[in-house]
Amino acid sequence: MDISITRKLGNAIVDKIIETYPGSDVKEYDLIKNPFPHLSEDLINAFYTPIENRTPQQAAASKFSDDAIAALVESDIIVIESPMFNFTITSNLKTYLDHITRVNVTFQYTPTGPEGLVHGKKVYIAFSSGWIYNQNAPEIPEFNIPYLDKDFNVPLLKSSLAFLGLTDFTAFRADGAQLEGIKEAAIQRAFDSIEIA
Repeated sequence: MDISITRKLGNAIVDKIIETYPGSDVKEYDLIKNPFPHLSEDLINAFYTPIENRTPQQAAASKFSDDAIAALVESDIIVIESPMFNFTITSNLKTYLDHITRVNVTFQYTPTGPEGLVHGKKVYIAFSSGWIYNQNAPEIPEFNIPYLDKDFNVPLLKSSLAFLGLTDFTAFRADGAQLEGIKEAAIQRAFDSIEIA
């Protein structure tokens, strides 16, 4: 699967946002060039230590997470590029989610269950896959039917972000971006579907 399709789709979404909301300030996290560190025991301990009690080492370890959460809270619109990798999101994106999913910071536990603490934001997902994982795709080859239940990418993102309170969620999908005979139409449909509220 060509990662650049996802990147181009994400860029097209951002362009539409800027067109709709001129003067928008865009902040980019490139998780391929600048991946977040995977969780470690020291990092998790830092997360659970009050800021005023953190050691200099814990403060440094928490910086990626703290900065990412600050950017998330400051944002009005979030665009996530998420190509399909082995039926799910990339490990880099999963690590980012681990950094922004923090108890008593972006969600809390209540007597009635978990409650997200991040609200009032729109989320757009740029998704592409070599195969078809969307039952609403216009052209679904018969041999592909068993794969319609294998999309653990977009549903995972939707559930993970909703857990934080981000429920205004739209995915623009380029399913079948490597299937001969439909890939050009599939990619074009994804670009044509972009609408910014």
